[in-house]
Amino acid sequence: MNGMKFNCSGLGRRDFLQVGLGGLAGLGFSDLLRAQAQGGPAKKKLNCILVWLDGGPSHYESFDPKPDSPKEIRGEFGAMKTSVPGVQFCDKVPNLAKVMDKMTIVRSICHKDPNHGGGNHYLMTGRPTPVPVNCGAFVTFHPSFGSMVSFERGVQQGLPPYMSLGRMSRSGGPNFLGAQHAPFVIKADPQSSSFKVRDVVLPKGISEGRSEDRRGLRAGLDNLLRITEKAAKDPAVDFDQFNAQGVDLVTSKEAQAAFDIAKEDEKVREAYGRNSLGQRLLLARRLVEVGVSFVTVYYGGWDHHRDIFKTLKGDFNSRWDMGLAALINDLDQRGMMEDTMVVCLGEFGRTPKVNTRGGRDHWPGAMSVLFAGGGCPRGQVVGATDDKGYYAAENVYSPEDFASSLYLKLGIDPEQILHTETGRPLQLVDGGTRIKELFA
Repeated sequence: MNGMKFNCSGLGRRDFLQVGLGGLAGLGFSDLLRAQAQGGPAKKKLNCILVWLDGGPSHYESFDPKPDSPKEIRGEFGAMKTSVPGVQFCDKVPNLAKVMDKMTIVRSICHKDPNHGGGNHYLMTGRPTPVPVNCGAFVTFHPSFGSMVSFERGVQQGLPPYMSLGRMSRSGGPNFLGAQHAPFVIKADPQSSSFKVRDVVLPKGISEGRSEDRRGLRAGLDNLLRITEKAAKDPAVDFDQFNAQGVDLVTSKEAQAAFDIAKEDEKVREAYGRNSLGQRLLLARRLVEVGVSFVTVYYGGWDHHRDIFKTLKGDFNSRWDMGLAALINDLDQRGMMEDTMVVCLGEFGRTPKVNTRGGRDHWPGAMSVLFAGGGCPRGQVVGATDDKGYYAAENVYSPEDFASSLYLKLGIDPEQILHTETGRPLQLVDGGTRIKELFA
């Protein structure tokens, strides 16, 4: 599947079974709803689409080129003008360059963890790991952003508040918040003609005709599971309110319309790109339209220790450039930018010097993060790296600052005190301050 790539640790899907504290791969919908009964009431607030570039994208080959540096630093690509005078991007992101006037780029976020596991955790939760974490660890020592949104908002219009498309990031779990705040993961490829979302299809034996009668459908399912006073005590056959809510999702015209991406205008689908990533980005837009609060779109494969220029000349990079620019344009044209925020990042940047294998290695000393919508100013560059891109040098911000800003945008208090499963008090974000330029 496109985007489901390995990083330098050679990590694949089966390694997700190594999940540490609280990292959950997602639940079936009825199970998720059953668990989410503990959640709070729905609140209408800003929604977020987080595009996660797993592996660590290069700031040089995206939003912070250094065309005047020596070739061993600037690399093989050039810089190009954007839609904002005086702002340049790498010439391999021409579509994003055209929508610079609709977004903010922060060029000065940095930290000190060069490992995939630790960097991923830091940028998905706002907290460093309390112990060293190797490249391939799937672990969540602290709730992820999406899980915290789920904790604050609960189920939205019968839909999970937190969904992840493609797969869940290794630190995208809920930890001590509990399984009810794990993401609902859609692994299926929306580009496929056979695309279906698990738990959002009618069970076999229920006719399409009867699906129009929701009471009849529920009765039919009830008969299949055969609920009685005694059987209701058996979780293997229990048909309770959470199964009923799952049926509501199956029969909801709004939910079905969101997942039925085939009904999207063909020109819009083409604008996003007829590939797995492009259609996941489109599906993310459709999901926030119907009330999903937080959607992560996973796109892995950015761990370019070798052949970075060869890779970024091809479809791998162009799919991201085209699809993300289309998402920003689409949200803007639909008037959705005020109540939807797009954030795009990975766990760190890449080394200033190109290595002997034609690649760049892990580099947390500088990275760029994209923000669009949600009240973020348009056409703005925040901060800067030094003249060769080694380190964040102006308006330097930390992952804690990033997390605090994201939470404040989403209407969540980053200084609130949570309690672990053992009752230990823990501040949501420890020591972060908002990135003031995102609130101008």
